[in-house]
Amino acid sequence: MDILKKISDYRAREESLRWEGTFREYLDIVKGNPHVAGTAHTRVYNMVKEAGIETKKDGTTEYLFFSSEMFGLERSIQRLVEEYFHSAAKRLDVRKRILLLMGPVSGGKSTIVTMLKKGLERFSRTEAGAVYGIKGCPMHEEPLHLVPDDLREEFEQEFGVKIEGKLCPSCRLMLDQEYDGRVEDVIVERIFFDEDRRVGIGTFSPSDPKSQDIADLTGSIDFSTIAEYGSESDPRAYRFDGELNKANRGLMEFQEMLKCDEKFLWNLLSLTQEGNFKAGRFALISADELIVAHTNESEYRSFISNKKNEALQSRMIVMPVPYNLSVSEEEKIYSKLIKQSDIGHMHIAPHALRAAAIFSVLTRLKESKKQGVDLLKKLKLYDGKEVEGFKHADVEELYNEYHDEGMSGIDPRYVINRISSALINQDKDYINALDVLRSLKDGLDSHASISKEAREKYLNFISTARKEYDELAKKEVQKAFVYSYEESAKTLLDNYLDNVESYCNWQKIRDPITGEELDPDEKLMRSIEEQIGVSENAKKAFREEILIRISAYARKGKKFDYNAHDRLREAIQKKLFADLKDVVKITTSVKTPDENQLKKINEVISRLVEEHGYTATSANDLLRYVGSLLNR
Repeated sequence: MDILKKISDYRAREESLRWEGTFREYLDIVKGNPHVAGTAHTRVYNMVKEAGIETKKDGTTEYLFFSSEMFGLERSIQRLVEEYFHSAAKRLDVRKRILLLMGPVSGGKSTIVTMLKKGLERFSRTEAGAVYGIKGCPMHEEPLHLVPDDLREEFEQEFGVKIEGKLCPSCRLMLDQEYDGRVEDVIVERIFFDEDRRVGIGTFSPSDPKSQDIADLTGSIDFSTIAEYGSESDPRAYRFDGELNKANRGLMEFQEMLKCDEKFLWNLLSLTQEGNFKAGRFALISADELIVAHTNESEYRSFISNKKNEALQSRMIVMPVPYNLSVSEEEKIYSKLIKQSDIGHMHIAPHALRAAAIFSVLTRLKESKKQGVDLLKKLKLYDGKEVEGFKHADVEELYNEYHDEGMSGIDPRYVINRISSALINQDKDYINALDVLRSLKDGLDSHASISKEAREKYLNFISTARKEYDELAKKEVQKAFVYSYEESAKTLLDNYLDNVESYCNWQKIRDPITGEELDPDEKLMRSIEEQIGVSENAKKAFREEILIRISAYARKGKKFDYNAHDRLREAIQKKLFADLKDVVKITTSVKTPDENQLKKINEVISRLVEEHGYTATSANDLLRYVGSLLNR
């Protein structure tokens, strides 16, 4: 069986990665690859950087490590990587802080931590992420801790590697009893991070304070061995199996950290600042781990209002993780969640998820104080769309206007629950935008946390999303009605550009058929420009802008085509659609179409299916719906 062969191959690959040797041999590895002795923070940063980095159109940096799961949070992730991971990797004081991800429910905090944990598991199996530990150590200790303190400065000069931390009690005893102090003979092995096997990744989740023991973090005495070893301070009589022990060299996650009892958080004061913690009757135990926690905003506000928490608060770096504010990215979130379900095979008509995303994002936006910016314009600007009168600098200004924008509003879980409800309760084999918006509206009544005032506002947002969908639906159908659409658009564009060039250069235009020299066709140019609201006073500047864009393309050896200018493309589309509007109205509204009309309808349905992702049924319903819109 093929799967058994793959399992066998996987096992062979895992075995091939294993390595075991003496401390002397490990030093040769460090000499050639100093990164193996890096700190936990350095390892996490290298892991993220290794996955790749891209610069987006809006100037933000996208870290590809997160791009498969996180959508629309590029700014938050950029800040996380550059202000925390990168700085901590450079051994700046930031590494002595707890990373606290703070944001609304279902905003992606847990997903970020899960990605880091899974990523470390994979990274430790690569050459770039290789990690080594002392064999037999319950904390898979860094072998360089075997180097005596007095020799570490010389070691750093020779190897270029800084050593921090001391041997754990278990390794110190093992060095004395098994190796007679000969560090060069200590056995070192390659280790692989694994959350299930509790290697390099720890997770602590708060439970009942009365029953939860601090031993969950720091380990506990093994009372069954005290009689054998005679003392509670003998390392062999202690289980170094707490989450802080097992997370050494990697990542320690505190789920809902601020719900933890205070005694559990006190251990973090020394661990973050000094890199050690207290356990049992031992000296301070060194630990190198990235501590990441997550909480919601209300719990964080309550936490910082308590003066007793000032010491711990000063050891935190708070990274806000707001909701996504881009409609296109929100669609990707819903698509991902639906594909993970058992109803991923159900057909969701185009723009259905977009309508839901428009509603969601509107609930998260804050009214701008900037003149001429309403929520819908803001939504489009955040989605990377061009809006007349606004530039990229304006978008940055909007982002900086509210630092807490996106920290409230409808969460993705609610939306996906309502989409799921729409999918399950349909008597047809698909859902469209109207089904989704109807389900969202029905769900507001049973959403306990939504006030009456908020409900009214959300109903208005559903209405706005419906209007946006209506425009999308009309464009979709009108585009499908245009025979050889791209060719028609290109012809109209070329005609427009010929006239614009003549107008700006004060030249006549030659009729291609008669050869007659004519004035530029002002009526044609204005009929296109008016589609996107270019006024009579602004027409000259708009036309000159087009010529400048053409010139810029020419200098770079690129061809200026239909897609080279977003606003001009929109104007060409609208002009074509306006010319076809009557044809669409008549064809879609006739109850008993004649042979010619029926042929046209079938052609349009076919085009919607083949080029736009509809099924025959959903395309037919779309035609009827748009026909009713155009006849209103």
